[in-house]
Amino acid sequence: MTQSTGTKIDSARPTTPMRWLAGLAALALTLVLSGPGALADDDDSLADQLADDIRAGKVAIEGDHAAVSELILKRNLPIPYSYVETLMRTPNAFGPGPACIVCHSTGDPAKSYRGLDLSTCDGIKAGSTEAPQRALFVAGEDPKREILGRRLRNNRMPLGVQFNVPTDSAPIVAIRDWIAAGANNDDNFKSNIQKLFTTANTFGPDTPACAECHMSNQEPPSFHELDLTTYDGIMLGADSVAKGVDKATKVIIPGEPDKSGVFQHLVEDRMPPGIDPTEDRDHPNTQILFAWVKQGAQCK
Repeated sequence: MTQSTGTKIDSARPTTPMRWLAGLAALALTLVLSGPGALADDDDSLADQLADDIRAGKVAIEGDHAAVSELILKRNLPIPYSYVETLMRTPNAFGPGPACIVCHSTGDPAKSYRGLDLSTCDGIKAGSTEAPQRALFVAGEDPKREILGRRLRNNRMPLGVQFNVPTDSAPIVAIRDWIAAGANNDDNFKSNIQKLFTTANTFGPDTPACAECHMSNQEPPSFHELDLTTYDGIMLGADSVAKGVDKATKVIIPGEPDKSGVFQHLVEDRMPPGIDPTEDRDHPNTQILFAWVKQGAQCK
């Protein structure tokens, strides 16, 4: 169960609301190079701060990603809802695929998947209305591990499994029930659960065993230092070397499958549907959307 951070660029793909970022970077540099008279009189203005940082060699803008980081995120520029609204209505905003509102345009579950309305600010903040009702994020907090973040960043596992593969197959249900029952190292785990992680084609046709990519707590060779070959490895979690054992990312939360990373990765498809798993998980628009959420998800 690995994540790819590679980026694939399609020059023929329609542009998204990112083109203005290049202009923004050029404008900032123009202001600086034009001298003090071109900058705002207020010493605390964004233009002056940027000018000082550029003179000090603190700003390196190379492409859209750096522009977003340097000019927007690091300076905590307020993200207007009007930009978020544009993202929801724009094809390819987060990667190749239809606009979000094509599938999520109303709170009516008969007309919109999960009754999720992404066409309005209130709808985005309300989340899905079809039972079980779920919010996409908590306003003011980092949405990376919330539903919004997972759906935009996390590839379904095993890597490459398609969205038309059922999420309620017998192996997936067995994992869910094992976690719900407490994720114990019992006879059920040893006889029925453990082999699910070490057998190819368990969670989808023509897919590798989970343990093919996650076989130890060392990276390399194991992605995210996650060992799915043993009970202790599974319960230890991911990145135990990089973060330390006490801060390892838990992939199993006993009693709570919906909060367990292993189960989430087995049943949650990355959006937009059908997106190639090699597409950039940290698309600039995704970062901007997350910033809007962290700033309180204001509807203005």
